[in-house]
Amino acid sequence: MRSPLEARRDTGQLEPRPWKVHAVTELSAARSRMLRMLEGLPEDALTRQHSPLMSPIVWDVAHVANYEEQWLLRALGAPALTDAAFDALYDAFRNPRATRSQLPLLSPEQALAYAARVREASLDWLQGLPEDSDAPLLRGGFVFGMVAQHEQQHLETLAATLQLMTRHVYRPAARPRPRPARTAAHELFIPGGPVRLGSDAAWAYDNERPAHTVDVPPFLLDAHPVTNGDFVVFVESGGYDDPRWWAPQGFAWIQSQGIRHPLFWEPQENGTWLRRRFGWWEPIARDEPVQHVCWYEADAYARWAGKRLPTEAEWEKAAAGSDVRPRTYPWGHTPPTASHANLGGDMWGPSAIGSYPTGQSADGVWGLLGDVWEWTSSTFTGYPGFKPYPYREYSEVFFGAEYRVLRGGAWASAPVAVRNSFRNWDYPIRRHIFAGFRCARDAR
Repeated sequence: MRSPLEARRDTGQLEPRPWKVHAVTELSAARSRMLRMLEGLPEDALTRQHSPLMSPIVWDVAHVANYEEQWLLRALGAPALTDAAFDALYDAFRNPRATRSQLPLLSPEQALAYAARVREASLDWLQGLPEDSDAPLLRGGFVFGMVAQHEQQHLETLAATLQLMTRHVYRPAARPRPRPARTAAHELFIPGGPVRLGSDAAWAYDNERPAHTVDVPPFLLDAHPVTNGDFVVFVESGGYDDPRWWAPQGFAWIQSQGIRHPLFWEPQENGTWLRRRFGWWEPIARDEPVQHVCWYEADAYARWAGKRLPTEAEWEKAAAGSDVRPRTYPWGHTPPTASHANLGGDMWGPSAIGSYPTGQSADGVWGLLGDVWEWTSSTFTGYPGFKPYPYREYSEVFFGAEYRVLRGGAWASAPVAVRNSFRNWDYPIRRHIFAGFRCARDAR
C-alpha cells in the first residue's frame, strides 16, 4: 500500500503547509516534555501505582502512543502497527485507573520504543496528507491538534502522579520564577452584556462547540486567584469546622475524611505551615495561588468571604472582554508566551500573584490563564447544539451534575491546550489536581 507521502513524491509536493508545521511543532513539544519528565526516574517509579487515583506512569506512556496510532495512523488510512487486543489493554474506559497496574503492560523500555515507532510513522504519514482537505478529521489539522493536546493533558496527569509519589523523591529543575509586580486592585467590576462562549476554531474540542452568545449581568470578580495566605486565614479561623460555609454534602465528606486543610499542607507546632512538593517539604508561599483544593473547599471559602464562585459564563466574560471580536486569550489573540502566563510545566508550581502584567485581561484581571485551574460554580453539560466529535467518551459521557467545570489551565498545562474557551471538569471532591479558584459576587 502506497503512503500519501509516496504519492505526493511523484508530484514534488512535499513542502509543509501552515497547519502541518503547527502540528509537527506541538507534537514535538509534547514528546520532548515527556522525555524530560521521565529522565532519571527508576523503573520502579515508572511501573508502580503511586495512588489508586492514578495510573502507573508506564501505562500513560503506552496509552498516549496507542491513542496516536488509532487517530493519526489507522483513522487516516495508514496500516495498523498493533492489533485490537493492544487497544483494549490501553483503553481508559475499559480499565479503571485503580486496576491498571494489574494488566500485562509493556515495560518502560518497550513503551518508549512503541511511542517512538508510532511517532515516526505518524510524521511520515502526515507529510503526504492534503493540507486543504475538507474531511472533518483533517480540516485545519483537527485530529493532529487533538492528539497533541491529548499527550500534553496526560503529561499534566503525569505531573500529578509525581506529586503523589512518596517512595521516590522527585526534584525537577524549575525555571526561575518572575519577580511579581506591585498590584493594588483586589476586586474588579466586570461590565455585563453579551459574551460569545465557546469556539469554532480548528483545534477546539467538541465541548467548546458551537460558539454561541449569552447575556451576562454585571458582576464583581477577584483581580487575582485566592492565595495561600488568604486561605490560611480561613483555615485558622475554623473554616473547616463550621457547617455554615459548606454545602451539606461537602461538609459531610470532609468530616468523614478528616480533612482540615488543603492537600499536601502540614501545620507546625510554631504556628507555621509546610507543604509537600514533589517529595520534599517547604514553607508555603503566601503570595502564590492556593492549589490542591477541591470544589467543596473553594465553595466554602467563597461563602465565608461573603462571595461565591463565578459561573463559567462569567469567567469567560472576564477573559474574553467586551470587544466586538472576543479575545482568544485574556490579553488578545497572540498565543501564550512565558511573559503572558505560567504554563508548560517547567516552573513546577504556581508563581506569585502579579507575576505576569502582560497577561491581564481587558478589564485588568490577572492570572486567568496558568498557575492554577479555577473552579467555577457551573456543572458540566453541552452547549446548545452540541454534537459529540469524534467520539462520545471525550465529553458527552461526563455531562451531568456530578462534575464541576474548571477554567484557565494550571502551571502544568501546555499552551496548546489552554484558551479562554477551554473547559475542564472533575468531581467536586478532587484535590490532587492543580486547582485553585477566585471569587465573584453580584454587582448591586
